[in-house]
Amino acid sequence: MRKAILAILMILPSIQNAHAAPIYTFPVANCKATYGKYHHDYPATDIQAKKGCAFVAPINGVVQDVNRKDVWSGKTNLGKDRGGLSVSIIGEDGVRYYGSHLSKVEDGIEPGVVVGAGQKLGEVGDTGSARGTKPHLHFGISYQTQPGDWEIRRGVVAPWKYLDAWKAGKDLSPAKAVANAKAKAGK
Repeated sequence: MRKAILAILMILPSIQNAHAAPIYTFPVANCKATYGKYHHDYPATDIQAKKGCAFVAPINGVVQDVNRKDVWSGKTNLGKDRGGLSVSIIGEDGVRYYGSHLSKVEDGIEPGVVVGAGQKLGEVGDTGSARGTKPHLHFGISYQTQPGDWEIRRGVVAPWKYLDAWKAGKDLSPAKAVANAKAKAGK
């Protein structure tokens, strides 16, 4: 009996570790990526990476918005078009995650599709208002709104501390910060 209990106690930590996998993952996979703590005029982050690097879902969720056509023009500079090719998902934590300036959106990524953390959504690029700049992923964290709401999806919470945690393999949820931003906005 003691041997059986001892064997269970020895196996238990490995079982617990197997179930302790992070629910969040860094949104650029298999490439060197750098980012700053600040964005120009609203809370977001530009993640610098080579064109074609994988943009992946940072958490399990459902695709909300997909833009496969780059219609941005410097002549009009419409806010709704600045992101170029983009994907928004609503994470299982209730938070909206947005990636834009993509060079490609993966086949099968459409509104309503369920995606898993780490699943490829598209590829880093320079579409929209990023034309002529170094390729990067504009990454925004926000609260849920109606599909197509470009002002909110671009970001309401600074992502850098979450990105730092996810890159280190730690779970840090932006849900509370997003709820506070939503309450402050009166939404």
